[in-house]
Amino acid sequence: MRFSVGLPVDHVDQADEFVTGPAVMEMAAAAEAAGFDAVYVTDHPAADQQWLDGGGHHALEPLVGLAFAAASTRTVRLQTHVYVAAYRNPFLAAKGVATLDALSGGRVILGVAAGYLRPEFGALGVDFDERNELLDESIEVMRRVWTGDEVAVEGRHFKARAVTMRPRPASRPSPPIWVGGNSNRAMRRAVELGEGWVPFPNPPAAARATKTPAITSLDDLAVRLDAAREHGIAVGRTQPLDVCFAPFRLDDPATEYEALGVTWLAVQFDAVSSRAEWIERMREYGSTMIRRG
Repeated sequence: MRFSVGLPVDHVDQADEFVTGPAVMEMAAAAEAAGFDAVYVTDHPAADQQWLDGGGHHALEPLVGLAFAAASTRTVRLQTHVYVAAYRNPFLAAKGVATLDALSGGRVILGVAAGYLRPEFGALGVDFDERNELLDESIEVMRRVWTGDEVAVEGRHFKARAVTMRPRPASRPSPPIWVGGNSNRAMRRAVELGEGWVPFPNPPAAARATKTPAITSLDDLAVRLDAAREHGIAVGRTQPLDVCFAPFRLDDPATEYEALGVTWLAVQFDAVSSRAEWIERMREYGSTMIRRG
């Protein structure tokens, strides 16, 4: 089992503690020292106020935030959890990801998802109803431009004649793409197009807002993972599929998830009043829950 920890950069009401360059660098370095395999951030470039009032959160631009984390670390992976690729032209997204991966020595894990906040799509001028098609298109285009030259492709909203992009990512052949979401479509996309799948705990009330099915127990998760394995067999997938999941409770034994096929646990520590408290809780988790083989 490997472990990723969310950097609390959504704590904008305590920006001096959590949302400065030195703070991000200190927290990322502390996570690496505590044995975490990755740090992650989320993606909300144009959060809607009604959503924020209902419990939503702010976010840094993920590739910029992770660049600060990269600068203070050497081995920890840099995970987007998740990056809404449909918000961006795929060539711009590919350039940003390739730049971060090249400068960090190949440490990016690109978690992507279709997105669910209709007002955010509206603010960014992206058709909400095209989000799944745009995500599939973006995955294809990013991989092509990371690995080939003179990429000619006509997309839903762009036409590229012969794009060659440098620098290429340090990861070979390209950074791993993990697909987020609980739906059958997300699962199939992960199995068919990705290196990993990122389902997440989702109570029924939240399921209506996030527009993805509920997962409320280990039994629910097991059903979804069985479906992913069956689909992998059906489409002839031969490579293993990473599965990243947030535990229902922080003190859940990692072995319970590992037995189901989860390969990464993503944790976060929210109810903290200072960076020092966050680092202490993170270190305590690392010392008690992270096991090294």
